[in-house]
Amino acid sequence: MAEAISHRGTVTVCVMLATIMQALDTTIANVALPYMMGSLSATLDQINWVLTSYIVAAAITTPLTGFVVARFGRKPIFIAAVIGFTVASVLCGLAESLDQMVLYRLLQGVFGAPLVPLSQSVLLDTYPRERHGSAMAIWGVGVMVGPILGPTLGGWLTDAYNWRWVFFINVPVGIVTMLGLLAYLTDSPHDRKSRFDWLGFAFLTVAIGALQMMLDRGEQLDWFSSTEIIIETGLAGLASYMFLAHVLTADNPFIEPRMFADRNFSIGLIAIFIVGIILLATLALLTPFLQNLMGYPVLTAGLVLAPRGIGTMVAMMIVGRIMGRVDPRLIFGLGLSLIAYTLWEMTNYTLDTSEAVLIRTGIVQGFGLGFVFIPLSTMTFTTLDPRYRTQGTALFSLMRNIGSSIGISVMTFLLIRGTTVMHADIAAHVTPFNLGLHLPGLAQNWNIATTLGKAALDDEITRQSSVVAYANDYRLMMFVALLSLPLALLLRRPSHPRGPTPAAAAD
Repeated sequence: MAEAISHRGTVTVCVMLATIMQALDTTIANVALPYMMGSLSATLDQINWVLTSYIVAAAITTPLTGFVVARFGRKPIFIAAVIGFTVASVLCGLAESLDQMVLYRLLQGVFGAPLVPLSQSVLLDTYPRERHGSAMAIWGVGVMVGPILGPTLGGWLTDAYNWRWVFFINVPVGIVTMLGLLAYLTDSPHDRKSRFDWLGFAFLTVAIGALQMMLDRGEQLDWFSSTEIIIETGLAGLASYMFLAHVLTADNPFIEPRMFADRNFSIGLIAIFIVGIILLATLALLTPFLQNLMGYPVLTAGLVLAPRGIGTMVAMMIVGRIMGRVDPRLIFGLGLSLIAYTLWEMTNYTLDTSEAVLIRTGIVQGFGLGFVFIPLSTMTFTTLDPRYRTQGTALFSLMRNIGSSIGISVMTFLLIRGTTVMHADIAAHVTPFNLGLHLPGLAQNWNIATTLGKAALDDEITRQSSVVAYANDYRLMMFVALLSLPLALLLRRPSHPRGPTPAAAAD
């Protein structure tokens, strides 16, 4: 116990580096995709596999974390994951073809999947229960800020060096993390005779893989007009049903169903799913809005988004200090309210919106995310039996990732459909009888009697239609945030711990 406490700071730094390293890689490669296309001789559709291969591999492997830790121990699995992720990052940076890149990104996803749930589990075990709010504030910085700062760092590395450095940047971080864990991380109890539920894992793998493929390829294949999407949806539904039936009836299921009897844990999984929708879907919409509509260079767009991460970090530091004195449900509700308010502000974004407004809204939204994430993480696990903690943190990460995937796919689909519908509505008014088109100055640029004039007018209609479609997406996410507020009432306020603190698990 004394050793765990004396090295608590070092262990915290190491697990934070692991969290940041994995979280950054969910978004850092996005801005480098256009540069990869030329180097790897890939089309626009093909290069997206650089992102989807990582997401699919991580989503499938994350639920496996609980078993491998129970079987082999926390320390060897954590160190193996860091080493594997670092080596896979080097291979990604050295890739010479699309096939190699996709294979190495799959490896990155497999080794990266345990990093976030293990980091959360280690911090929960290392700190006593009364300091879980502070521990989750530290952990949340990596999970929440990593994806936000990813595009900024990726843009700078690609601009200053080349796209390969978005992967090579993981090498020094991985080496420092590995050395720190080797020296100071204590192992957890494990049972090498424990048996694995291969059938349950197979059902869950098919369900997650089919769902992820359906979400990733749905927009390209026009959703349910495609036979492939119908098959993937059917597989996801059937495998999910078989998995649930297996978990409820098997003697030693892959996921222990008794953990869901903890109300805070079950409500927390629902809430983090919703937070996942809002977190990455908002970023996925903002980046093309700034670059494609407002004409921001990639690095400038990243710098405009960066203050959102600053707001999140400041909020997490505040929450870490007040969690013991303020009802975390109030902080959670305040965070959702701030997010909803900023999403309402974003419905008023136009092509003339100033950088000051973009930055201010981002900072406030970052505050909201910080106020949501820390109390939610704390309340979800405070009442959960410690023996389910590693498995529970894996499910927590999985629900956040699935929420992000669904949010991005749905919002992108609605954006494209909304742009098309609005374009048709506006274009219906483009006729020779519309007096507005004959105003001085407009007729010269948008002369519908000439090919160039029609093209210029069509381009402007598309831009304005996109602005309206973005606003509608932000409005929908605002309602999602508001409808999530009652979840705060269903959560129980954590009670003061009785008996030994979870720090004993790290001894």
